[in-house]
Amino acid sequence: MNIRTHNGLSREADQLTRQLSDKVMQSAHDAVESTRDLAHHALEGADSAVRRARSRIDPAIEDIAHGAQKLAHRGIDLASHTGARAQQSLRQCAAVTERYVADQPVRAILIAAAAGAIIAALALATTRKRRDDTKHRQY
Repeated sequence: MNIRTHNGLSREADQLTRQLSDKVMQSAHDAVESTRDLAHHALEGADSAVRRARSRIDPAIEDIAHGAQKLAHRGIDLASHTGARAQQSLRQCAAVTERYVADQPVRAILIAAAAGAIIAALALATTRKRRDDTKHRQY
């Protein structure tokens, strides 16, 4: 083999190596671009799915909030109405008690004294029980 043939083969091998290298580089570039395009489409699809889900969820949340607000208002109205009825009932009881005391003063005093005696007896019994319990715990 002579030098010309050797140089010619060397140039051809060098040229083939460059061509192959260029093809490998182009394939790698194409693969990167393809992957980038797939990722972009996947992100667009995910974004679209999130937007669709949000468009369905937002009205449901608003409905729930509106329902909760209605329930809160009903609760406030009911509590107010119940409080007013309790006040009215207490006023009626006070009026009936005043009439009874005015009509039956001696009987009212006896009932009050009996109620006071019962309350005092209960308080005294509770105090003694606590004192006895304390003594038993110390031993």
